[in-house]
Amino acid sequence: MLSQQTIDALKKPAFDVWLWEANEYHLSKETIEALRLSTFDAWQWEPNEMLSCLEHMYHDLGLVKDFNINPITLKRWLLCIHDNYKNNPFHNFRHCFCVTQMMYSMICLCSLQEKFTQVDILILMTAAVCHDLDHPGFNNTYQINARTELAVRYNDISPLENHHCAVAFQIFSQPDCNIFSNFDPEAFKQIRQGTITLILATDMARHGEILDSFKQKVDSFDYTDEEHVTCLKMVLIKCCDISNEVRPMEVAEPWVDCLLEEYFMQSDREKSEGLPVAPFMDREKVTKPTAQIGFIKFVLIPMFETVMKLFPQIEEAMVQPLRESRDRYEELKQIDDAMNEVGGFL
Repeated sequence: MLSQQTIDALKKPAFDVWLWEANEYHLSKETIEALRLSTFDAWQWEPNEMLSCLEHMYHDLGLVKDFNINPITLKRWLLCIHDNYKNNPFHNFRHCFCVTQMMYSMICLCSLQEKFTQVDILILMTAAVCHDLDHPGFNNTYQINARTELAVRYNDISPLENHHCAVAFQIFSQPDCNIFSNFDPEAFKQIRQGTITLILATDMARHGEILDSFKQKVDSFDYTDEEHVTCLKMVLIKCCDISNEVRPMEVAEPWVDCLLEEYFMQSDREKSEGLPVAPFMDREKVTKPTAQIGFIKFVLIPMFETVMKLFPQIEEAMVQPLRESRDRYEELKQIDDAMNEVGGFL
C-alpha cells in the first residue's frame, strides 16, 4: 500500500529529512498568527512550507513535548504523509493540509485543550493529517459500482476510509516514521482506535447518522462521557474535512473548481464503463452554484450551527461566512437562470 517512493526513501538512513531541513521554511510571526485562523490561505504555500506549518502545529499544541515525540521522527512522518497523497485535483496533500489547519484553528478558537485531554488533541490532529491518504480520486460509489480491489477488500463498507486508515498505520509501522514509538501498548491501542474512528467518520454516507447522534447529545453535552466526547470529535473532523466554504471566497472558490474537475473525471470514466452517474458529478448537468447551494444549505450550515450550540464563538468566524457563501451562490444561480431564460428566447 505504501508508495514505491516511500519504500525507497525509508531505506535511506536519514530519509530526506536533511533535504527538508536545508530548504525548511522558518515561519514568521505573521504566519504563526495566521495559522490559527480559519481565513488562512493555503494556496500561497509550497509543500515544504506546508510541512513546516504542520510541524509547528504539533509543537505549538504541546504534543511533541507532552508525548516525547522525536522531532526528527515527526519530520520523517510528515514527509512520508506527503509522499502518500496522490496528485488528484482535490484529494491531495494541500487538502490534507487545509483540513489539519482548520482542525488546529478550531482547537485554538474553541479552546479545546481546556475541554479535551492531550490524547484527544493528538487523535484529532493525526486523524486530520491521515484522513485521505492514498485517495485514488474516485469516490466510494465508484469503487463499489466498479467492484474495485478496495471495494472487494472492504466488502463495500467505506472502502476508501478503511484504506486511508490502513495506509496510515502501515506508515506508523515503519520505525523511522512512528511518532507513537514512546507510547505503551495500551496507550497506542487507544490512539489507534481513536484515529480509525475519526477517519471512518469522514465517509459522507454516514453524515446523517453521525449528525443525528450529536444532535441528541448536544443540549446536555457531558465532557466526562466518553461516548459524547467521541461523537463530538467525529463531528469536528467532519466539519474540518468539508470546511472550504468557511474560508474567504477567493480561497474557497478554487477548491470548487478542483472538486468539480475530480467529479468530472469520475463521471467521464463511469460513462465509458457503463456505470451509473450521479447528476451532481455530470459535467453536462452541474454548475458551480447548483453544486454548492444544496451542500451549503443542507449539509454545512446545519452541522456548523449544531456545533455552534457548544461553541458560540464559531458563529462569526465560521457560520457567518457559510451564510454569506450560500447567499452569493444563490445570487449567481439567479443570474445563470436569467441568462438561460434569455438564451432560450434567442
